[in-house]
Amino acid sequence: MTSILRIFAISIATALALPAHAQDGGRKAIAYVQAPEMSSGLCTEGDTASAIDCAVKRCIDGGGTAEDCQVNATCYPGGWSVDIFMMADGGPHWHQFSCGWQSRELALKAAELACSNAAENNLIECTAVQLIDEDGMMFEPPFN
Repeated sequence: MTSILRIFAISIATALALPAHAQDGGRKAIAYVQAPEMSSGLCTEGDTASAIDCAVKRCIDGGGTAEDCQVNATCYPGGWSVDIFMMADGGPHWHQFSCGWQSRELALKAAELACSNAAENNLIECTAVQLIDEDGMMFEPPFN
């Protein structure tokens, strides 16, 4: 009986030690890193840390500095993501990134909600500019 309990305990410990992506059938994490007014990076990888490392590298390669390339959003599992371009009255602009949505429709609703009070926030432009699926496929408008 003791050996059966030991085997059971080892089995449970092994299952708990497996990486999350192996348990989730190969799901991917997504990370969006941004250096405002300079550069950004977006990556999907098997785990969150790898996605962040990749996105930071892309941000730096695009002209951002290591200090300025900051994590804007990360999700595991990545699901559907939306990149929302925002521009304030006077010129400053940035991207807001929302991830982890179960469908492209929900990701687009998140963008719609983020832009719903654009005028009150002195935004002269607010629009979804890109949808990204969990595999990193990017879709540009129109999102029909």
